[in-house]
Amino acid sequence: MVLSLDRWIGKVAIVTGASSGIGAAIAEQLVEKGINELAKKLSNKKAKLYPVKVDITKEEDILNGFKWVKANLGPIHILVNNAGTGGRTNLIDGNTDIWKNIFQLNVIGLSIATREAIKDMRANNVDGHIIHINSILGHQVLNFPGLNVYPASKFAIRALAETLRLELNSLKLKIKITNLSPGLVDTEMILDE
Repeated sequence: MVLSLDRWIGKVAIVTGASSGIGAAIAEQLVEKGINELAKKLSNKKAKLYPVKVDITKEEDILNGFKWVKANLGPIHILVNNAGTGGRTNLIDGNTDIWKNIFQLNVIGLSIATREAIKDMRANNVDGHIIHINSILGHQVLNFPGLNVYPASKFAIRALAETLRLELNSLKLKIKITNLSPGLVDTEMILDE
């Protein structure tokens, strides 16, 4: 089977965490394929690029970002929830602020962005696609000292994708949810952690 992005040409996609790493690579591919994109750093491609700075740990920022997209670009068709953090900490004597930031960014921010995208898709009768960029650590806890809270946030994302799938099915919506779980990727996040 050959998958094609043709059905998304000219549509609006939002990629969180698009300023670097996996998010930047996703943004670049979407723009190359002609899908309008909310990201950071590309120009002179098939699609237009609209960088909008949003702190995914702040609900008001997320709401304002979605408001801008709807007012300036139209209905949302794709949301790629890529923003995330690992945060070096552990459970035995860990830093509570780091724990909160991990869950605020990786779980709560993702949930808010998902809610807002689906509200817009439903309001505009869009058969859209929500994609959570997760991690293999959302499926199996490995021994990565100092990343002891990160897997819990990634297991939560996996659970949220499955519960969202059930919600979408119960409402008979044609919005797809995908949970992608890459292994270790050499990105700025790895260097920062």
